[in-house]
Amino acid sequence: MNEPRKKNPTFGIAVFIVIAVLLVIATLLYNAISGKREFDRENAETPVVASTAAAAAAASGASQ
Repeated sequence: MNEPRKKNPTFGIAVFIVIAVLLVIATLLYNAISGKREFDRENAETPVVASTAAAAAAASGASQ
């Protein structure tokens, strides 16, 4: 007769570990990409502020 198959707990644990590792990799990638975007956003604003300050200093120097 056909005996019911016994479940292999190792397979379930292996699937769980693979899913956990993929979640960790996805989290690291998400944090790296969002951190890079924030870094680029902050550094893109810095030259604008610096050039505005330089223009203001040049204008005040010219008026003296």
